[in-house]
Amino acid sequence: MLGLQTTSAAGQTAGRSEARAAEQVLTWTAGDDITKYASAPTTAQAGPATIVFENSAATGNTTGMPHTLTFVTNDPEYNSDVQLNILANPNDDMGGRHTAQVTLTPGRYFYHCTIPGHGQMQGVLVVTEGGGADTTPPETSAQVTGTRNAQGEYVGSATVAIGATDEGSGVDRIEYAIGDAGAWQPYTAPVVVDQVGGHKVRHRALDKAGNISAEKSVEFSVVAPPSDDTAPPETSATVSGERNADGAYIDMATVTVTASDTGSGVDAIEYAVASGAWQPYTGPVMVHQLGTHTVRYRATDKAGNVSAEKSVEFTVVAAPPQDTTPPVTGVTVEGTKNSDGAYVGSAKVTVSATDAGGSGVASVEYSLDGGPYLAYTAPVVVDRVGAHTIAYRASDKAGNTSEPRTVSLTVVAGGGVPAPDCPEYDDRLTVIVGTVDSGVPNRVTNNRCRINELIEDEKEWTSHTLFLKHVRTVLDGLLDEGVIDKREYNAIQRAARQSGIGTPGQTEGYRKIFDGTAESFAKWEQVGGGSFALNADGSITSGTGESGLGMLWFPQRKYGDFSLKLQWRDDAPGTGNANSGVFVRFPWVHDHPEEPRPEWVAIKYGHEVQVLDSPTGDMYKTGSIYGFDRVGLAGAGVTQKGTWNDYEIRVVDQHYSVYRNGVLINEFDNTGGQAFYPPRSDDPGTDGRRFASGYIGLQVHSTTDVISYRDIRVKEL
Repeated sequence: MLGLQTTSAAGQTAGRSEARAAEQVLTWTAGDDITKYASAPTTAQAGPATIVFENSAATGNTTGMPHTLTFVTNDPEYNSDVQLNILANPNDDMGGRHTAQVTLTPGRYFYHCTIPGHGQMQGVLVVTEGGGADTTPPETSAQVTGTRNAQGEYVGSATVAIGATDEGSGVDRIEYAIGDAGAWQPYTAPVVVDQVGGHKVRHRALDKAGNISAEKSVEFSVVAPPSDDTAPPETSATVSGERNADGAYIDMATVTVTASDTGSGVDAIEYAVASGAWQPYTGPVMVHQLGTHTVRYRATDKAGNVSAEKSVEFTVVAAPPQDTTPPVTGVTVEGTKNSDGAYVGSAKVTVSATDAGGSGVASVEYSLDGGPYLAYTAPVVVDRVGAHTIAYRASDKAGNTSEPRTVSLTVVAGGGVPAPDCPEYDDRLTVIVGTVDSGVPNRVTNNRCRINELIEDEKEWTSHTLFLKHVRTVLDGLLDEGVIDKREYNAIQRAARQSGIGTPGQTEGYRKIFDGTAESFAKWEQVGGGSFALNADGSITSGTGESGLGMLWFPQRKYGDFSLKLQWRDDAPGTGNANSGVFVRFPWVHDHPEEPRPEWVAIKYGHEVQVLDSPTGDMYKTGSIYGFDRVGLAGAGVTQKGTWNDYEIRVVDQHYSVYRNGVLINEFDNTGGQAFYPPRSDDPGTDGRRFASGYIGLQVHSTTDVISYRDIRVKEL
C-alpha cells in the first residue's frame, strides 16, 4: 500500500520509477525494530531525488509488521514543501519496497514513522545546494548603536543588532546571550540594553545543515543620562511563610524586596544576608537555615542615587513533630429520668473533645439516629419520644479524626414538651414505604418528625404519580437540610416507586405489626400475668404461663386516628368462651409510678374493645367499649367456637367504630359518661382516658381464657 503526495510525480511502480530515477537515490529501510529505521540517509543535494522506502524480509522484517516513512510539514523549524507518507509491509502488493519522485530544496527535512508505538523511528535529512554537503558554518556580526559620551559610553541605553550570512544551506536561526553566564535566546529583533554598567552580548548562528558558527561578542558600557535626579529610590520588604504562635517562621521564610523611583527609574536592587556581601536581587529570597536572620536591602536608580540601607529581621524554626494522635472525645447526657432510666420530655447531650497530639481540636461532629454528621456547636437537645442513638467524633488541626463513639438513650412523653405536629406517627427503625424497606434510618428531621412520617405512605393517594411527586418534594427538602444524602435520597425514591402506593387495586395501606413470624412477634412485650405463644401456623395463643391478668402490647409505636384490623379465634377449653380484649390509645405502660402493675395502665388510661361471645357472665360482650359502652351479642354475628373472626376497630378523634366480620356492631363517642366498671377508688376519671393517641395491646384474662390472634395490621387515618 502506498499513500503519498509530493510536489512532483509520485506513486510510480518500482520498475518505472527506477527507469526514470533522478541523479540521486535516497533509500530508507526498516526491519523488526520499532525504535529506529534499519538505514536512512543524513544528507542530500537540492533538486530531484528518488525516495526508496523498503520494509521487507530482505531488509530484516520477519514479523510482517508495517512501518511508514512520513515527512513532517507542520513544524516551522523544518522544510515543509515535500509531502510524503509511504506505508510498507512485506506482504503488500509491492513486496514492501516503494519509491517516489520528489524535489528537495536546501534546508532540513524531519521524517518519522506515524504508526503508534514507533515514536523513536525518526531523523533529519539535511539538503544542501549542489556541489557537496554543506560543512561551512554561517558568519555573524553585531553592531551597537546609541548616543555616546566622550568616553565612548552609551548614554541611557544601547541597541545591539545582529546579522548572519551563509553561502551553503542558508541561515536557519540566530541566537544571543547577555553576559558570560546568560542563556542562549532566539534573536528576533535588535536587543535594547538600558541597565547602567558594563555589558557583554554574545551571538552565534546555525545554518540549515546544522553547522554552528563560532561564538562572538560585543562589549560596551551604559551610563545614566545627565539628570537633576538626586532622590534615591524608595524600598520596602516583606517576609512571608507559615508562622507558629510565637511569630517564628516554620522551616522557611521568603523575603520579597520592592523598589520604586519617580525620577530616572530604578536601575538595580541588591540584598545581603546578615554581614554577607551585596548580591543582585532577581527574585524573592528564601531562607531555610534555622535561627534568627537579618536581610539587608537597597536600590540604585539610573542617575546613580543609592537608597539608604534597610533590613528585616525574622526567626526560622523547625516544624514541630507531626501530630498523628486523634482527639479524645467524651459525652454527658442530662435530663429528668423516670424509674426505667428513660428521659422524661427531653435529654441534653453534651460532647467534649481534647487533643493531646499538639495541633489542637479543629472540629467536633455528631450524628443523630444514623443521620449525616453535622457540626457540633452547642449541646444537642433530643425531645422526640422514642429510642435514639447519637454518634460523635472529633478532628484535630493535623487532620486526625477519632473513631466514632455512641451514646444511646430513650425519651418518653412528659416534661411539658408538646408532641411534634407530624402527618403520621411512624417510629420504625428504617424508612419503609408501604411494604418496601429502603434501608435508610428513619431518623428525626429538623421539624422533629421522622422521615417516614413526612412521606405519609398510609394516606389514601388517588394516583401513584401524585404520591411520587409528594415523595420527591419531601426528599428535596431533606436533602437541602442535610438530613439525608444523595444515596439515601435515591434509596427512598426507589422504595416509593416499588411500593405501588396510589395505583389501582393496591392494598389499603395497612402495615402489619404482627405477620406470624418470630421476628415480628419479638417486637411485642408481655406485661402482667399469662403470656402468648407463637404457633407454627403464624398465630399466637394465650393461656400459658403464670395465672392472672396480663397484656401483650406493641411498644414500637403509638397511633392516633387509625383502623386496626386483626383476626381472633375463641379457643377456650370445654363449653366456656374465652374472655379477652383489644386495648387501644393507652400511654407508655412503664411511665406511671402510681400504678405498679403496667397491665393496669391500659385499663385505667386507655380503652378496651371487648372480645367475649359468652351468653352468660360479664355483661360486656364482643364489641363493647369496656366500662363505657355496653353491647350484647344480638346482631354481633356470633360464630362457632374455633372459627376465625375478622375484627376492625376504627378510631377517629374520639369516635370509635367496631366491625365484626364486616358488620358494624358498635359505635361510641368518648364524651364523658359512665366511669370505670367496676368502680375503683384510684379511678383517674374520664378525662384521664381520653388520649388522642396511644399504644395497642391484647389482653390475657386468665390461663383458661384461651384465645388466638393473627394477621394484625394498622393503617393511620
